[in-house]
Amino acid sequence: MLPASPTVPQADKCRLLRAAWLAGAALAAMAMPAGVQAQGGPPAAAEDAKSGTEATGENAGNEADLLRTPSPPADPADMPARPASDDEIAFETDTLAYDSTGDIVTATGNVVLRSADRSVRADQVTWNRATGQIVGSGNVRFVDEEGNQLYTSRIELTDEFEAGAMEDLLLALREGGRLAAEAGARGEDGTVVLTTAAYTACAVSDAEGCPRNPSWRVTADRVVYDPADNRVRFTGAFLEIFGARLLPLPGLSIRTDGKAVSGFLVPDLRVSESNGVEVSGSYYWRLAENQDLTLGAHVFTEAPPMASAQWRHLMDNGAYQITAYGTHSSRISDITGAAVSESDPRGYLFANGKFQFDPNWSLTGSIRLASDRTFLRRYDISRDDRLRSTFDLERIDDSSYLSIAGWATQTLRIGAPQGEVPVALPVIDYRRRLADPVGLGGTLELQLNSLAIMRDEGQDTQRAFAGARWDLKRITGLGQVVTLTGMLRGDVYHSDENALTETAVYRGNPGWKTRGIAVAALDVEWPFVGEAFGGTQVFTPRVQFAVSPPIRNLAVPNEDSRAIDLEDSNLFALNRFPGYDRVEDGARLTYGFDWELQIPDWRLRTTVGQSYRLDKDPGVFIDGTGLSERVSDFVGRTEVRYRDFVSFTHRFRLDKDNLAVRRNELDATVGSKRTYAEIGYLRLDRDIAEEIEDLQDREELRLATRIAFARYWSIFGAGVFNLTDRQEDPTFTSDGFDPIRTRLGIAYEDDCLELGVTWRRDYTDAGDARRGDTFQFYFALRNLGFR
Repeated sequence: MLPASPTVPQADKCRLLRAAWLAGAALAAMAMPAGVQAQGGPPAAAEDAKSGTEATGENAGNEADLLRTPSPPADPADMPARPASDDEIAFETDTLAYDSTGDIVTATGNVVLRSADRSVRADQVTWNRATGQIVGSGNVRFVDEEGNQLYTSRIELTDEFEAGAMEDLLLALREGGRLAAEAGARGEDGTVVLTTAAYTACAVSDAEGCPRNPSWRVTADRVVYDPADNRVRFTGAFLEIFGARLLPLPGLSIRTDGKAVSGFLVPDLRVSESNGVEVSGSYYWRLAENQDLTLGAHVFTEAPPMASAQWRHLMDNGAYQITAYGTHSSRISDITGAAVSESDPRGYLFANGKFQFDPNWSLTGSIRLASDRTFLRRYDISRDDRLRSTFDLERIDDSSYLSIAGWATQTLRIGAPQGEVPVALPVIDYRRRLADPVGLGGTLELQLNSLAIMRDEGQDTQRAFAGARWDLKRITGLGQVVTLTGMLRGDVYHSDENALTETAVYRGNPGWKTRGIAVAALDVEWPFVGEAFGGTQVFTPRVQFAVSPPIRNLAVPNEDSRAIDLEDSNLFALNRFPGYDRVEDGARLTYGFDWELQIPDWRLRTTVGQSYRLDKDPGVFIDGTGLSERVSDFVGRTEVRYRDFVSFTHRFRLDKDNLAVRRNELDATVGSKRTYAEIGYLRLDRDIAEEIEDLQDREELRLATRIAFARYWSIFGAGVFNLTDRQEDPTFTSDGFDPIRTRLGIAYEDDCLELGVTWRRDYTDAGDARRGDTFQFYFALRNLGFR
């Protein structure tokens, strides 16, 4: 590589570097193996490729432009006119000479030839009129009718403007790939055959337009490019990373139009405590433009092999996919959690999809099933503790909504009885909105809802209700936002085997039960806007009065309103309970304020509030939820943002009597996309009775960070820690600091390569998914679709 001299102009320096690069100092490379979708941008000088024309004279450009990121296409009105006939060859040049003896025409200096959608630029072009041969030399750029551009030191053309033999060439494909070779020739069928070649789909120039060595490349003895089917075929191909030859790629074939093709994908390597060394590989099979199949094999040193498959299908009205894993190995007992010596078939099935039948009707569904409770964790497929299968048929238009859905859940918790897990089928919800139906203004929403919950070993519940809600919003002359709300609802319940529900307040009474619900509320907000701290602040006091007659809450089962907790999100809700089975009754006054400050680059938001009940005995609320007494706890939320660099959110609940922190939740992110730190902390100290299993106290810490260095390298780490101790939950044996999972790794990432190694440690056993260390090595070739 020639040293750069301060006296050498940038364009000349890049020309010298490119000459050395093409001569073999660094063959640009990166292949797009099977199953790939290229993500690379358009090649350089795309404006010439699209129009089939060349700039001339002072606008001819220089070699530094050849590898730069292209500028937008020029306006067609600014482009030179094409020849009147496709058979004609028009040219422009600085000087022109004619040898009458040999019948040879020689054009020198910024020569441009054009024929139909093809063009050639060169320092010199000779045309032998007797043989019809055209030879271009010196910084040649040939653009074909597909927009592909060929850069070479010498090219032979026929009088039909077809490329022939070439030397030291670079082929820039319109869809984003580049081929470099020592020599090449174009056949009569249009194919280009290259020898001692390399391929790249990544940028091969730096920000100054000078060539650079890509981090990886695919070299080959012979490359055939067929523009008819947009395919490049390699013979004797090898993958090289940072100049080291690592992997042979027999039969490699790629498409230049960005579409995927069949072939083997990059294998994965992992070492885990449960399975030992794991090597997994996949074959991608492109069955049609809208269908593909990926077949995988996983080989372990300490477990039987496993097979996997993924089917994807894009249809006219939707899409779906099916993923499956299967093996034959020993497992654990779902009841005792102990290992079972016998081997059984084990696996996992996941399918999901969505179909849009017309602008209103759609169907969404998913199925998740596992053979046993630790298969997913044992093979590091998922760490979910439950699998949900569902379907939802919906109809949506401007004024109505209909949903017919169903839910089924498979528990993966060791020792949890599957028979006690409910199946919800069907879940029907219909709503219709009417604008000002009786001339009073506002909006009326009508609702019909039904739910059926079944358990193999537990309480069964069926529910149906019809309701109406009216909302009227007005702005007074003083700027107050006044909202008046009224709601009426009638419920019908049926339940049996209620005694099988352990928590008494959730059971309800068996048999048929009915109840009526009426709620009225008046909500007033009064925003004040002004200047502060060089920005704008908005202070909005808010007060709400809601009233409801006594409701038979405890007479009906509670299936969907169990996780009640006073928060900033439900402080002013018409019903602070989630779901429909519990509705807050009595009279209450809720008050608080919102404050927002916006200054350049900064935004601050704060919400604080509390409620006061007029009746004396709110028995429907459980102690510790913040709502069980006449005066509620204080709740609030604070958000701080600085550009895209700082994001901070804090939520809290303070005990009304002693200001003890009952809820303390923090989420913060500081940094850029490449270097950042994240922290998440949650502490629930609600002091709720042990038998209320849905609302137990917890304390958890989450940390994550990534630090970038040396331009393309970064180190990263993350951890989840259980800080709950025996005082907060007597069922826990933790001393207050119990790591659950930690992760640490190092990664390299540039525009065409991603690789790294990750270490993860799990601190808890779950049957045959043992705690311990897991190491994973990975690399992904960008613009190839391997990942």
